[in-house]
Amino acid sequence: MGRGDDLRDGVGAPGVGLFVTFEGPEGCGKSTQLRLLKSYLQEQGWDVLDTREPGSTPIGERVRAILLDPACAEMVPTTEFLLFSAARAQHVAQVIRPHLARGGVVLCDRYADSSLAYQGYGHQLDLEVVRRITDFATGGLVPDLTFYLDVPVEVGLRRKSGGSGDAWNRIEQKGIAYHGRVRSGYLTMAAADPDRWVVVDATQSVERVQELIRAAVQARWNGPKGEKGGTR
Repeated sequence: MGRGDDLRDGVGAPGVGLFVTFEGPEGCGKSTQLRLLKSYLQEQGWDVLDTREPGSTPIGERVRAILLDPACAEMVPTTEFLLFSAARAQHVAQVIRPHLARGGVVLCDRYADSSLAYQGYGHQLDLEVVRRITDFATGGLVPDLTFYLDVPVEVGLRRKSGGSGDAWNRIEQKGIAYHGRVRSGYLTMAAADPDRWVVVDATQSVERVQELIRAAVQARWNGPKGEKGGTR
């Protein structure tokens, strides 16, 4: 939502919330960048809530455990999508909408676009069906701004394999072709809606990526009063 000439204008105003999502393929660094942006916005005086999908509610966390469990390898794509959607419906109703209604900022690590990318493009489910069910689950809630952190599939998976040492979850274990379709899907969505999406080359340093993210936030909400400013 437009904030006028100062990034902090309207903070805490009832019903004046800001919804920002972070998307990307495996190993893109979105969780790190979300945390850095949260700290920055809090320094600017914003009431910031960071959250993630799937999860962030007691129900959502139970669903998350099932979705990511490698032991659930027999799960079919339709089941996967419907479980994500169920967790998302709870997340929106219990966490995201209440914070936005209080005038706060919500930073979400993955949201509805992940279902289009992973289950729609990745698993090749019917995109129109995915969109309709997603719209129902979210009540039509769309982010104000979405950052897509882009890395080549091989780079992202290599980062994951050299990371914490934790076993890969069920989705990360899928093949290169699948993850390639996911990345292509993200790029297709971003190109179709440049007013919402900001594509960032995440092969750059953590500091440079965060610099670009902060600049995009400033540009988007420091435009003409009542309007979103340009980001490109």
